[in-house]
Amino acid sequence: MGEQTQVQTQTQTQPHTPTPTQPPHHDSIDDTTIAEVSPTPTQLTNAPSQTSSPPSKIPFRPRKIRKLSPDTSDPNSSQQIVALPDNPKPLPAAAKSAKSKAVQQRTLSAPKIAARPLSCEGEVEAAIRHLRNADPLLAPLIDLHQRPTFDTFQTPFLALTRSILYQQLAYKAGNSIYTRFVGLCGGEACVVPETVLAQTPQQLRQIGVSGRKASYLHDLARKYQNGILSDAAIVNMDDKSLFTMLTMVNGIGSWSVHMFMIFSLHRPDVLPINDLSMRKGVQLLYNLDELPRPSQMEHLCEKWRPYRSVAACYMWRFSESKGAPSSAAAVAAGATLPPQQQQEEQQQQHPQHPQQQQLMDSLSSLINIGACTWGP
Repeated sequence: MGEQTQVQTQTQTQPHTPTPTQPPHHDSIDDTTIAEVSPTPTQLTNAPSQTSSPPSKIPFRPRKIRKLSPDTSDPNSSQQIVALPDNPKPLPAAAKSAKSKAVQQRTLSAPKIAARPLSCEGEVEAAIRHLRNADPLLAPLIDLHQRPTFDTFQTPFLALTRSILYQQLAYKAGNSIYTRFVGLCGGEACVVPETVLAQTPQQLRQIGVSGRKASYLHDLARKYQNGILSDAAIVNMDDKSLFTMLTMVNGIGSWSVHMFMIFSLHRPDVLPINDLSMRKGVQLLYNLDELPRPSQMEHLCEKWRPYRSVAACYMWRFSESKGAPSSAAAVAAGATLPPQQQQEEQQQQHPQHPQQQQLMDSLSSLINIGACTWGP
């Protein structure tokens, strides 16, 4: 009772404090007395800081602050910073995501073509050794016929341009038009998309290029100019993607793409399943009753991988030796191809006018581009 009277007396005699954040001095009373007095606004300001915010925010706010601007002078802060990597929840997901991205980047940056072109030294010899071991029926043909050679290479755009210009023409006629076309552009080095687009259909018609071929040339050049195609992309593209992209060009069908891949890019594993002479050679080699369908060619020639292009050259020579119409193997001699093959190619591009095509799309357009020749 006496202690309560003493506290009340001291509280009444203390002067009024204008600032509530400044607590009055209680030097004359002990801790026990203060504890028994009901809390005042002054005492609430001295309450621990953790009660001033909701408990749910306590673990996150200091962690964010310390992560962005850690205070190295505070030992508690340094301990918590060290403890942050111990949290197992975010790190495995981040590490997994980073790993998957790294693997994806390596996959995208990996070269598309694992095999070397047939024009590289020793590749044709390696192909012949493989074909001998893979298919005993090919060994006699390899001994009988001269091996193919793949000597030269020009830019893909120039090669595709030549392929279009030589369509439906014999070698001499195609070569004459091609020579005038190169002169119109200012030389082979100037046969680029911008130069081709600058030539009007009327100018091209004056040198013997038909209106349809002029539209093919412009379509090819526009796809280059728009970035859909490029020489670098064509050289580094895998066979399947290249086939898809090139057949998007007006005037270029599947047969033309296969010939371009073999005779210009020197791809080692191309199987021209739509080539009539190729199919005839397979029929003769395996003593089939009927000409194999394109869908059967993949299965019959599977054992020739990864050098089906070289095997195709021997099939062309074999069918020609048996009296079948000349095909790609006759390119070195400047011959044209049979009308039936040319009609099949043109029908892929213009099925509404199959009777308008009377001559074969000549492989001789690839002679000076890097065609397959037969040497000792």
